[in-house]
Amino acid sequence: MRFFYILQLAFFSFSALSQSKGIILGSIKDKNTQEVLVGAVIKVENTEIGTTSDENGNFRLEIATGSYNITASVVGYQSQTKYNVVVTSGNAQILNFELEDEQNIEAVEVTEKTSKSASAATLETPLSVQKLTTEEIRSNPGGNFDISRVVQALPGVGGTAGSVGGFRNDIIIRGGAPNENVYYLDGIEVLVINHFATQGAAGGPTGILNVSFIEDVTLSSSAFHARFDNALSSVLEFKQRNGNPERFSGNIRLSGTELATTFEGPLSKKTTYLASVRRSYLQFLFAALDLPIRPNYWDFQYKVSSQLDSKTTLTAIGLGAIDEFTFGVPRKSDVTKEYILRSNPAINQWNYTTGFVLKRLIPKGYVNIALSRNMFENRLDRFEDAQFDDESRRTLRVRSQEIENKLRIDFNKKEGTWKWSYGGVLQYVKFNNDFFNRFRREIRDDFGNIIQPQIDIRANSAIEFFRFGFFGQVSKTIDRWGISAGLRSDMNTFTDTGLQFYRTLSPRISTSYQMNDKWFASASVGRYYKIPIYTVLGFRDEQGSLVNRNTPYIANNHFTAGVEFMPKPSLRFTLEGFYKTYENYPISLREGVSLANQGGNFGAIGNESVSPTGKGRTYGIELFAQQKLVKNLFFTASYTLFWSEYTDLNGKYIVSAWDTRHLFSGILGRKFNKGWEIGLKYRYQGGAPFTPFDLEASRRNYLSIGEGILDLSQYNTQRLGAFQSFDFRLDKKINYRRWTLDLYLDVVNAFVLPSPAFPQYTFQRTPDNSGFATTDGQPIRIDGSNAVPVILENNDPTVLPTIGFIVEF
Repeated sequence: MRFFYILQLAFFSFSALSQSKGIILGSIKDKNTQEVLVGAVIKVENTEIGTTSDENGNFRLEIATGSYNITASVVGYQSQTKYNVVVTSGNAQILNFELEDEQNIEAVEVTEKTSKSASAATLETPLSVQKLTTEEIRSNPGGNFDISRVVQALPGVGGTAGSVGGFRNDIIIRGGAPNENVYYLDGIEVLVINHFATQGAAGGPTGILNVSFIEDVTLSSSAFHARFDNALSSVLEFKQRNGNPERFSGNIRLSGTELATTFEGPLSKKTTYLASVRRSYLQFLFAALDLPIRPNYWDFQYKVSSQLDSKTTLTAIGLGAIDEFTFGVPRKSDVTKEYILRSNPAINQWNYTTGFVLKRLIPKGYVNIALSRNMFENRLDRFEDAQFDDESRRTLRVRSQEIENKLRIDFNKKEGTWKWSYGGVLQYVKFNNDFFNRFRREIRDDFGNIIQPQIDIRANSAIEFFRFGFFGQVSKTIDRWGISAGLRSDMNTFTDTGLQFYRTLSPRISTSYQMNDKWFASASVGRYYKIPIYTVLGFRDEQGSLVNRNTPYIANNHFTAGVEFMPKPSLRFTLEGFYKTYENYPISLREGVSLANQGGNFGAIGNESVSPTGKGRTYGIELFAQQKLVKNLFFTASYTLFWSEYTDLNGKYIVSAWDTRHLFSGILGRKFNKGWEIGLKYRYQGGAPFTPFDLEASRRNYLSIGEGILDLSQYNTQRLGAFQSFDFRLDKKINYRRWTLDLYLDVVNAFVLPSPAFPQYTFQRTPDNSGFATTDGQPIRIDGSNAVPVILENNDPTVLPTIGFIVEF
């Protein structure tokens, strides 16, 4: 302990003696044409420091370390401010400004107040859109640099209620299923953004993306631009920065959960790179905290950007992960819980996305050409009582691959008050699936008669087909009005109606009105489509028939309206109402419930016959308040009240698994002198619906499948308690002449609040864990008739503290 104080004193002394300065590098461009803006003025708020952009639209600032708000302005354009720009003596801070010309606000006096710097709204998507900067992601309490988790603090965004400890990154937008979201990284669609992803749903316990690469994240939960296909609930766009063009630099992050390294620098005068490798130590932390899950992973990421000439940029990106997930037995668990843990599947996965984006400036606009490949391999194994060496005890085997090769082209132009874009996408898809699942074991009576037949599902499938689509969007400003309309259609060569383009025509229109320099009103209506997940399309019955080939695209209608109040550029308040309806949603023929309720557990969904007759509806209101960094203080607060329902096979609406009704999130951050910063976050999510167990069916089949069977006649008729968590983060930055040390403490659920999760069905074990306890003292019968059933409640609090440091150089 004395050594720690001496070391800390040395840090402070060295820091006080050194005069630390940092570098800000950046560029200024026209948002609509991507032309560089020469002579733009860059100012550092509350200082006399500033500069202008050169003939290439670039600028460079050298400034004392600290946190600043930076504004870029040029005649004829709206000014833009980037808040909470943290300048250190280690890495250069790289900023890219994209300014909107003043023609979009031609009827309002052009003052600094008209700059919606805190808003992410655009002419095409004037509402239901939020943006996170890299610093907001880094400093998010409880986020632990995980972008997928940080997004859950935005309005309308919930997590998977009922998961143990709440440690999953399933993104639930306005009551929609987790597979209704799409993800784009620098314009390239990414299939998987979480480690240990649930196949067909994308969620998992921790994110893949490296926050050191990210410039900003934009979430659109309605009014989607027509260039995006397959989105029903949201579009998440991750924009990566370029590497340092001046020198080799990077950072190393070490904590109780991971070791992450990021390196960057120039490859030539016009080419930069970013590269990272991350290794998880979560399995050791969770074992130390006595948690049952043991995630073990690697991930990799890179970006290379080259300015081929004054009008052409070529970017190469890559993202990949290797995952191994097992369940351990906590030291404090009783022997009954041990059996449940051993019944969970072992997960082995790997995935990657790689691609190239060519951006070429053309008269009055630009064109993007993106060529990419996604691949996801999923391997799941589950055995009775974790007896992995005994094939007769196997209850689950999944060997699956999803492969997509994509070509996207879009043209974007602007002339006067008109904007338009158009383009298309071509994809070649392959899906391979070798699937076995034992749902029930054969049970005989004392005379050898079968009283319950064994139910096994086996499928071996390989399909390949093309997907393609086209879109167009046009927008115009008229005085204080903005209006945008789009149309797209998507087709495929696999489903029965896949080539009938008129079945997926998806029009959308949005409008906005600027009442004055502080108040804005917006509304939108649109129809969107999503192709069924590949596990559904590729499922074959025991005769080898593709029984789901008649499944059409899922249809979704959005109706949204809202107002935005911005008393100043750094402060905004929004109020929105939304109503969404669904058609053609697949319903499980085995269980009779919508697949929209699945995806919150580990494994895979959709390996079954379905009926494409489901409907759904979600509706509610959202409130959001945001204060960007002003006088060292920033905050956000959001509240959503919503309802979410989907129909069963009988057409009856039933509350969905995501119908938690209430979502609240509040974040407060405060910066202090000498590099100290503190962040607080409180999350509240209403109780999730759940289905009670069918006690008789569970007793009969527990020994063969290792879990209880739900009483589907009472689907989602009960609710868990509300989920709450108070998260805390403390940072201390110490700047030296050429490098920076960031020490941090991040605690999830610091107040040790209960974490309600779904109950579990099991049989009581004997005290010595040698077998199951029975009512008659005899060996347990295969039908469980002499077992002692137990339903375990899961409300134990889970606290996840993380201590670590980051070295920037």
